[in-house]
Amino acid sequence: MKNLLGSNLKATQSMSRKGNCWDNAIAESFFKTLKYECVYRYKFKSFFDAHYVINHYIKWYNIKRLHSALGYKTLLEIEQEYLNIKNKKMT
Repeated sequence: MKNLLGSNLKATQSMSRKGNCWDNAIAESFFKTLKYECVYRYKFKSFFDAHYVINHYIKWYNIKRLHSALGYKTLLEIEQEYLNIKNKKMT
């Protein structure tokens, strides 16, 4: 893991005190959903099969999946709304 982080100048490791899980709550929630909605539904024959299916799931998750906590919008719609608001403030 250290080599991966060391080779990527944009990545920084996030560490909190022992027992403090709040900085990972979003990631933990996403991986729970990924496993429940995608991984557990397949029997992968190879790493490449898993990579293909998970990659397509993540694209679907970001572009088409509606999120009730976001007012039944997609993550892409929320990001576009945020960027529109940010651009209006800059002009």
